[in-house]
Amino acid sequence: KLFPNKAATGLVAATFTPLTPEGEINLSEIRPYVDYLLEQQGVKSIFVNGTTGEGMSLTVEERKLLAVEWCHQGKNKLEQVIVHVGCMSLKDSQELARHAAEIGADGISVISPSFFKPATAEALRMFLQEVAAAAPAMPFYYYHIPAVTGVNLRSRDVLEGIANQIPSFQGLKFSGSDLMDFGQCVNYSPSHWSLLYGIDEQLLGALAMGANGAVGRLVSI
Repeated sequence: KLFPNKAATGLVAATFTPLTPEGEINLSEIRPYVDYLLEQQGVKSIFVNGTTGEGMSLTVEERKLLAVEWCHQGKNKLEQVIVHVGCMSLKDSQELARHAAEIGADGISVISPSFFKPATAEALRMFLQEVAAAAPAMPFYYYHIPAVTGVNLRSRDVLEGIANQIPSFQGLKFSGSDLMDFGQCVNYSPSHWSLLYGIDEQLLGALAMGANGAVGRLVSI
């Protein structure tokens, strides 16, 4: 157990990215956003640059600026700032992973490539391993969201032996509707992993099956 105090549990807000009317990122909105999440929503952990934050539509530089500001404004306030660093490009993913480590994020998460899709769980694990190796001390979460990526590999198969390939592996953000697959992930996972469920409408079922946290957009509004 490498990170006994670094597991994300409970409610995690999938943050929106504030933009100006001209479509530029609006960093000045992040400080009041953090205060709103803490004071109005009672949320103490966030998931940045994910699907809700439209991270895949942002440039690498924009994603860096957002990650810096969320970490800065959340310092000594938020318990966890998890930064999604996945890209279609392995090198961009690695660059964002290193950057997240440098700025003091609490964890990184990576989505599957979705243009040239991995055909097997082993191929996907290799991609995840390459990204994790760029920031080996960072708690690492696999982000499973097949409705968006079109990668329909079972998460349970992806988890097989993953701790041997990624020593920093900390858990899973499961944003799929297949609760049987999720339940098998629960059965496979050691107790110190975080199993975060990501579909608000099915959260009750996932909690009944053993989820120990949720990443959702509704708590971000």
